[in-house]
Amino acid sequence: QVHMVESGGGLVQAGGSLRLSCAASGTIFSINAMGWYRQAPEKERELVAIIYSDSTTIYGDFVKGRFTISRDNAENTVYLQMNSLKPEDTADYYCNAVAKRYYSDYPLNYWGQGTQVTVSS
Repeated sequence: QVHMVESGGGLVQAGGSLRLSCAASGTIFSINAMGWYRQAPEKERELVAIIYSDSTTIYGDFVKGRFTISRDNAENTVYLQMNSLKPEDTADYYCNAVAKRYYSDYPLNYWGQGTQVTVSS
């Protein structure tokens, strides 16, 4: 099994910053991509940012240069630095990894439990 453990959520005022972290552990052969998704109440889960093993990054349109995703491949850890936070960024943020447990595996999606981010106006 691959375990994903997130940290760094909390309450922040509009315009403030938060840094989310997520570490993957367990039986891991390789991780193709790691990323962050978010889900606000009564809304669908959406992509925030993803980073591939070659460091290619993709961001959701709403990010607009405010967030930065980074990755420590040696530690199987992904970070999300969020600046200029807005009340509409309030959501549960979920860490994701596309990983292979063994060489012969197909890559599978693994998810964290989520960390809450609340931005007050």
